Amino acid sequence: MKALASWPPQDRRQLIGVFTDIDDTLTTDGAITPDALQALTRLKAAGLHVIPITGRPIGWCEPFANGDPARAIAPWPVDAIVAENGAVAFATDHLCQISLQPPWNKRMKLSKLYQHSDAARASNFTRLQQVAAQVLHDVPGARLSQDSPGRKTDIAIDHSEFAHLPPDQIARVVAIMRAADMNASVSSIHINGWFGSHNKLEGARWIVRELFGRDLDAELDQWVYVGDSTNDQLMFQHFRHSVGVANILRFAAELTHHPRYITRSERGAGFAEVAHTILDAHG
Repeated sequence: MKALASWPPQDRRQLIGVFTDIDDTLTTDGAITPDALQALTRLKAAGLHVIPITGRPIGWCEPFANGDPARAIAPWPVDAIVAENGAVAFATDHLCQISLQPPWNKRMKLSKLYQHSDAARASNFTRLQQVAAQVLHDVPGARLSQDSPGRKTDIAIDHSEFAHLPPDQIARVVAIMRAADMNASVSSIHINGWFGSHNKLEGARWIVRELFGRDLDAELDQWVYVGDSTNDQLMFQHFRHSVGVANILRFAAELTHHPRYITRSERGAGFAEVAHTILDAHG
């Protein structure tokens, strides 16, 4: 991993979009910080696409996509938010435009987009609950994530958000999921499991087709991905321009595919550093 300062200006100048993880990349201690929110705003104001893509549930993402006046949450200035590791997304006419965020108390009509049919999701949901029950029975200390009620296409076991699972127990959870023919991915806080071929990369390809009618692979050199954990490796592998915020160092020994660059700062401050570096090249 090279220092972010070594990212060539000509590579940064050609960027048209930013994909980013959310937990521990945009957020710090579970909340987006003013510097990270300002970074999103500045990227959008400069005309770049901005798309967070996360393992979090779609229900958890709604206040950030649409705003929540009761909690004084403004809509994030992004094109869409892709959730559940690429299975589902929120987008609106506003989110698809290159513009700044609306007034904090103005709610927008959201469109919820799914990669898979209603029938496939219903069938998978039953199987997901069966595997979840097995994990809770077989792995001492395993607990569903507190955001599980908002999940539509996957299950999540908490290992570092409100509970703690040691590495050997995390490995047992992953093994149970994969033995059930599920995909399994470990983020900085959760172990996610799902049925289907989607993942963060497929989700990125899908949302670019849905929103813009374009082929992400044909313009991959014009996008950057920012992340912080082992579940970002597929994105680090495929994106020529990839950045890890500094807290990725705690997973360095577990990574097969590393980001090309690394920030000095951690979490939201690291994302703000990435945005500043991009915008500095854009003039």
